[in-house]
Amino acid sequence: MIKYIVNKQVRIIKNISMDFIRDKYIKKLTSNNRLVGVIGQRGVGKTTILLQYLKIYFKPIEYLYFSADDVYIINSSIYDITEEFVKLGGKVVVIDEIHKYQNWANELKTIYDSFPNLIVRFSGSSMLNILNEKYDLSRRCVISYVKPLSFREFLKLSQDIELPILTFNEIIKNHNEISSSLALEYPTLYKNFLKYLKIGYYPFFIEDEDEYRNKLFNACDKIINEDIPSLNKIEYTHLSIFKKFIAKLIYSKVPFKVNITAICKEFGVSHPTLATYIDILENTRLIKPIRKYSKNISKKPDKLLFGNTNILYTFAQEFGVEVNIGTARETFFANCFETIYYSDVGDFKIDKYIFEIGGKSKKYKQIKDMQNSFLVIDTDYSMQLNKIPLWMFGFLY
Repeated sequence: MIKYIVNKQVRIIKNISMDFIRDKYIKKLTSNNRLVGVIGQRGVGKTTILLQYLKIYFKPIEYLYFSADDVYIINSSIYDITEEFVKLGGKVVVIDEIHKYQNWANELKTIYDSFPNLIVRFSGSSMLNILNEKYDLSRRCVISYVKPLSFREFLKLSQDIELPILTFNEIIKNHNEISSSLALEYPTLYKNFLKYLKIGYYPFFIEDEDEYRNKLFNACDKIINEDIPSLNKIEYTHLSIFKKFIAKLIYSKVPFKVNITAICKEFGVSHPTLATYIDILENTRLIKPIRKYSKNISKKPDKLLFGNTNILYTFAQEFGVEVNIGTARETFFANCFETIYYSDVGDFKIDKYIFEIGGKSKKYKQIKDMQNSFLVIDTDYSMQLNKIPLWMFGFLY
């Protein structure tokens, strides 16, 4: 078995490009923790990150890489494979798509406890599966979430344009200078941003742009039809509720404001059940609930957006619906931040700042009396003090 795995990993790693490296995630894998898991949506680039990590930091004789969905592995014991490798002097074991392996968490715990000098890294595309088992591994394991590509990363990967990360404060204070400078130096920047909103969050655009949305739809479909029912003991008939939720967000066109009572009545479920289903969709990153800011922040979301604009455009194509540009703008902006709140004045609140999202001709009317307020506008650059180009928030990582 080891011979088969080694022969295969040689072929795989030989073809891994080092032209584009997501340093942030590679560094997380260099942690002193012996057990580190990498999770993220299908197609986000986890496998590439794992293989680049091995290629940068280890000699081929020191590591063993295999995928748990390999037909030769799936019916074998990953413990037995690991034990054999350790006896041969191996230092690092990397297991890709580990959620495909039955009882993976227990075997990982046993591997961790049995081989105290071994470094173990793994990935999983079923985030619900990994998060569900995370609690049993909590004393041993560190989980790292790989985000979809930022606009800055998209520019590097698609156009070989390398630009620096911007902090939130840099964008707030220097947006005029930075946006005008970059727009002048890179005349196609805004055109690339519009492309990114449709097919730029996942690296598989490199292979085939025409099939991008089909691939993304299939990945999302697997989440709904495989990941969710396998872990949440949800009857297959109840999966229609998740699909109705997606349809409701698409057909509403404008950013979807939540009326819990009305949705419960429409779907025929209780308030607790609906809250659970929203939590599940949030954990899959298919949707992003936005809650209102207050001293006692409500668990009930006030607005629901898709996990990113590519998911929005993909489902819109599937349903034959034209995407509302305002929804696309808000979806992009909201997903640039882990912590963001709905605001009655303007659209969003982040820390002490209020943001109103709109097109190039958007006016200050709604936020004119608010301190620390900004218009975030869909344009190539801005020379007005409180107007920030939308694309700049794609440079936060």
